[in-house]
Amino acid sequence: MPVSIRIPTQLRSLTANESEITVSANTVGEALRELDQSHPGIGERIFDETGKVRRFVNVFLSDEDVRFLGGLETPVTDGQVISIVPAVAGG
Repeated sequence: MPVSIRIPTQLRSLTANESEITVSANTVGEALRELDQSHPGIGERIFDETGKVRRFVNVFLSDEDVRFLGGLETPVTDGQVISIVPAVAGG
């Protein structure tokens, strides 16, 4: 199913400055892995060494945090939007 992934500014150098990428997937995890296949290196910024989403990266599906849905196994439907949102810290 085609879904769109919104790319944050910090990662756009890995997507040829594209702000949104369309992939075909059935789950959030499949979509993010497909993104990494088409734009090598972005997965290292999203996933840790165990394959889980890094703790400082938030992933939303249609404005819902996937941690409170089904995580990477959350199903997606045609036209949904996945947003990658790096946590911001500092002061």
